[in-house]
Amino acid sequence: MKAENVKLGIAPIGWTNDDMPDLGKENTFEQCISEMALAGFTGCEVGNKYPRDVAFLKRKLNARGIQICNAWFSTFFVDGKKEETIQEFIKHRDFLHEMGAMVIGCSEQSRSIQGTTKSVFKEKPSFTEEEWQKLADGYNELAKLAEEKGMKVCLHHHMGTGIQTPAEIDKYMSMVNANVYLLFDSGHIYYSEGSQQAMIKVLEKYIDRICHVHLKDVRDDVVAEVKEKSLSFLEGVRKGTFTVPGDGVIDFKPIFDILDKHNYKGWMVVEAEQDPAIANPFEYAVKGRKYIKETAGI
Repeated sequence: MKAENVKLGIAPIGWTNDDMPDLGKENTFEQCISEMALAGFTGCEVGNKYPRDVAFLKRKLNARGIQICNAWFSTFFVDGKKEETIQEFIKHRDFLHEMGAMVIGCSEQSRSIQGTTKSVFKEKPSFTEEEWQKLADGYNELAKLAEEKGMKVCLHHHMGTGIQTPAEIDKYMSMVNANVYLLFDSGHIYYSEGSQQAMIKVLEKYIDRICHVHLKDVRDDVVAEVKEKSLSFLEGVRKGTFTVPGDGVIDFKPIFDILDKHNYKGWMVVEAEQDPAIANPFEYAVKGRKYIKETAGI
């Protein structure tokens, strides 16, 4: 890949888990960002232990050569919470803009089961036509608000939500305006479909609408157990569904090749939430970074 086109980040969720705060509670914010830098990354997303004071946060990150590139934002358009979502989004947008980020990764969390004990494969939500319209209208509005600051909004397709499968991604992308983008997450689409081919197809289909990439690997044996025992998304995470690139079943070479061929410009962020007591975050960050260097040449 062309090094000048792509920046490499890593998500703090491997150190401290936002959905399950007991995972990594012993890891501090400063340890997290120091180890990111030491592993060879230049950017990160925002975790639950990050201070929100912009000047303080910038100082801590700048000292380590780390930049904020995105932060998760939950939308609730299908639930009819348009006004609240937009108010919160403006605050979130302004914070990210001050931190120098160019994209805002969003997830439609209406009726999401990702944080519950429900079976991630059997009990995920689905939306009616009317609900899809609410969702599309909402995201079209967010895109306009993002553009006021020269930023882009992208939707993070995610297990346990109403936009998980390729068909749901297709539906979403067909309904929103061209200035609404997709956050491509290798792990979530592979997890959903159990197929390298399905994952590559989504990437190829929407490459021109992808403005942020999550590099996440998957362990097939854990996914099989999640299906067989009807486990929840979070139970799967605890058991090790996800890992860093090069440590699971996904072949990332075709992903890097497609991004390169289409001149993708932006961040690629390693996001591999595991139990830090089992998977040492620093060691796994180093492992992922080494694999990317060997496979993508950057």
